[in-house]
Amino acid sequence: MGKKVENFSLKDFRGKTVSLNDQTVQKFTVIAFLGTECPLAKLYGGRLQELSLEFADQGVSFYAIMSNQQDSLTEIAAYARKHEITFPVLKDAGNHVADQFGAKRTPEIFLLDAKRTIRYHGRVDDQYGVGYLRDEPKREDLKIALTELIANKPVSVVSTDPVGCFIGRMREPDSKSSVTYSNQISRIFQKHCVDCHRDGEIAPFQLTEYQEVAGWAETIAEVVRDQRMPPWHADPAYGKFSNDCSLSQAEKELIYQWVEHGAPEGNPKDLPEPKTFIAGWKLPQKPDAVFYMRDKPFQVPAQAGKRGVKYQYFTVDPGFKEDKWLTGAEALPGNRAVVHHILVFARPPSGKRVRAFGEGDQFLVGYVPGSREVMLPKGMAKKVPAGSKLVFQMHYTPIGSEQLDRSKVGLVFTDESKVTHQVVTAQVINQDFVRRRISIDANDDNFQIEGTSPPNDRNALLLSFMPHMHLRGKSFRYELRKTPAEPGEVLLDVPAFDFNWQTAYQIEKPIPLETGDYIHCVAHFNNSDSNLSNPNPNKSVSWGDQTWNEMMIGYFNVAIPKKEAAAENEFKTIAFRLIRRRDKNSNGKLEQDEVPLRELPFFFQADKDKNAIVTVEELAALIEKNQSRKKE
Repeated sequence: MGKKVENFSLKDFRGKTVSLNDQTVQKFTVIAFLGTECPLAKLYGGRLQELSLEFADQGVSFYAIMSNQQDSLTEIAAYARKHEITFPVLKDAGNHVADQFGAKRTPEIFLLDAKRTIRYHGRVDDQYGVGYLRDEPKREDLKIALTELIANKPVSVVSTDPVGCFIGRMREPDSKSSVTYSNQISRIFQKHCVDCHRDGEIAPFQLTEYQEVAGWAETIAEVVRDQRMPPWHADPAYGKFSNDCSLSQAEKELIYQWVEHGAPEGNPKDLPEPKTFIAGWKLPQKPDAVFYMRDKPFQVPAQAGKRGVKYQYFTVDPGFKEDKWLTGAEALPGNRAVVHHILVFARPPSGKRVRAFGEGDQFLVGYVPGSREVMLPKGMAKKVPAGSKLVFQMHYTPIGSEQLDRSKVGLVFTDESKVTHQVVTAQVINQDFVRRRISIDANDDNFQIEGTSPPNDRNALLLSFMPHMHLRGKSFRYELRKTPAEPGEVLLDVPAFDFNWQTAYQIEKPIPLETGDYIHCVAHFNNSDSNLSNPNPNKSVSWGDQTWNEMMIGYFNVAIPKKEAAAENEFKTIAFRLIRRRDKNSNGKLEQDEVPLRELPFFFQADKDKNAIVTVEELAALIEKNQSRKKE
C-alpha cells in the first residue's frame, strides 16, 4: 500500500502500444493481471468488463495485463473477444510490469489513484475461489474500494489475498539439473495428467508441450503440494483402486525439484512417445453407437431463478431389436459450461425394474464433475433389453447468458457369449432423509447421516463405488457389514469429499459378496461458515435436486453371475425396507415389541418358526405369497 507506480508501455493483442501516461483525465485506474487459461481469471473476465462500464463515467479506467509466458497473442485476443472486453488488454512480454507491481497471481487487482499510488490490492470479490463457487459474492472488494475512493472516503479494506494461478514467469533454468521435462516430468504428466490436460478435454490448459507446461510450473507445484491435483480423495489406508491417479511421494519430489531448478526442458530426444487417444472421447476405443439426447439443442436459460432449472428428461429410442450387452459407456456434455450432470438410464419395454440391492431402473452411465468413462472388467457387462428406450436426466446450471446444449452418450457393446457376469448399479440412501423426516442442522460442521443397503440375496462381486453429495458434503465412507448394526470392514473412506470431483472408485480386485451381506454408508456434512461453498450456514438443509439442497447417495456397481442375475427377488428388497423402518435396535430383524399393535397379525403370519422374531426372508416369503393371491 502507498507505493507509487511508474509508467509502463505495452502492446495490446492488435499490436498497438499503450502507455499508462496516455491516461491523463481519469482519477482512478484499475490494473488487473489476468491469464487466458486460469479458471478464476476466466470467471472474472466478464465481471471486470461489467465494472468498467459501471464506473466509466466516474473517472475510472481499466487495464488488463497478461504476463504469462505461455499466453500467445492469439489466445489473448480470443480471451478479450469471449468476455467482450472493451478496455486495453496488454501482453507483458518478459513479465516486467508484473515484476514492477509485485503481482504473483491471476486474477490480481491493483487500484491506483490519480497520483498512481496503490490504494487497494487483492481480489475482485469473494464469489469464486479454489474449490468453491458461491451463487453471489458476500463482499465485492474492488467495487466497494472504488465507491469509497470516488466518495473521498478511505478504503475500508485496503488489501485482500488474491486467489488464483501463479503468473507463468520467464525463468533461467538450471542447465545442470538432473531432473528435466524431457526425461522424468513429461512421463509423470503423461501417466497422471494428460488424460484430462489435452486439447478438447475438461482441464483448463494442456500439459503436452514443454513451453505450455513451463509456464504453469509454479501452479503445478502448488496444486500437487496442496493435494488438489491429481484429483484423488480416497484414504490410501483402505482398498486398492485400478483408477488411482494419485502421485507417489517420489514423483512429487521430482516435480518440486524440477520447479525449484527453473523448469529445465532437457533434451527433446528423451521425450516419450506421445500417448494416443480417441478423439472426443476418454473411452479406450471408438463407441459402437452414439445417441444424442434430442434432435435439436436444449436452450438453457440465462438465470436459474429461486428454484433452479428443473431437471430435464429426454427419451430416445435407440432401435434395439435384440438384447444389447454394454461393456463400456461415456456420457458427454455438449456444453460443459452449463451441464452439471447427466444420468443415462435404460427403460425396458415391459416397464419391469431391474433390481439388485434394492436399486430400481437400469442405470447405464453418468457424467458428474470429475467423472470419467466406464469400462467394465473382461466378461462383465450391463444388459439393455431389446426394445428399451434411453432416458437422459439433465441437470443444468445457468451462467448468466442463454446457452444451448445437445449432450450425447457413447456405448461400447460386446457379444453375449463373452459375458459371464451381469453388472447393475445399486445405491445406499437414508429413506428418512429422502422423505425429509430429517434435515442437516444449521451451523453444524459435522452432521452425520447413515444408510444401509438391503441384504445381498445372491452371489455377487463388488466392482466400484461413487459417493454423491452436494455443496455441504464433507466425508463419505463405505463398509461391508454382516448385520446392519454392527460395524464392518471399511472398503472406501473419502475423508475430504470434493463436490467438484465426484470420482468413481474402481476396485482393483473385485470383492466377493456373500448372501446376507450389507453395504453401509456413513456421510458427514459441513453446514457451517467454515465451509466456503456453503450458500447459507444459518439454514437447515433437506434433501433436494438442486445443489443448495443436499443428497446422500452411495452408488456402487455389483456383478452377478449371468444365470443368477435372471432370478430376481424384489420381495426381499421390500421386506428389508419395511423392517428397517421399524427396526429400533438395528439388528436387521423385527422383534415383537418393535411392531405396532395394528401390524401384529402380519407379524405372527410371517413368523414361521414362532420365535417372536421375523427375518427378512420370512417377511419376503409372506409378501410374495400375498402378491400371488392378489394375482389369482
